[in-house]
Amino acid sequence: MSYCTNCGKKNLDDAVTCKSCGTSIETISDSKFLIVTTPTVAGHKITKVFGIVTSITPRTRGVKGKIIAGFQSAFGGEITSFTTELEKGRIETINRLSEKAKNLGANAVVGLDLETTDLGLQMGVVAISATGTAVVIEKIDD
Repeated sequence: MSYCTNCGKKNLDDAVTCKSCGTSIETISDSKFLIVTTPTVAGHKITKVFGIVTSITPRTRGVKGKIIAGFQSAFGGEITSFTTELEKGRIETINRLSEKAKNLGANAVVGLDLETTDLGLQMGVVAISATGTAVVIEKIDD
């Protein structure tokens, strides 16, 4: 399942547009661009290193989402309104990171590190950050 970055509704992974609001679905999958958490890619060699790329996305819920979260937290369990925002933020952050790397001429990012933090503003603002190394990889001939 993927989440619409506009309305936050769940959609099937192969959906092109959101079934609820019609927004184009942004995905982090691109067959020509690879993002991995490992320092290398099996079957490939790194031929050029551009350096560190970063991205950050601060997110918060609106009043309605905060009210729903308040009710959910009173009973315990998952707070789905914040889960949706974190998922949307993760997708946005990785998309921004990959665009920065592509603009440098990279075809991959290795060593991806994702972090989430509360900004401590007493407003429910959470920041999702991504850091990785922009590289060019080439398949190793067998």
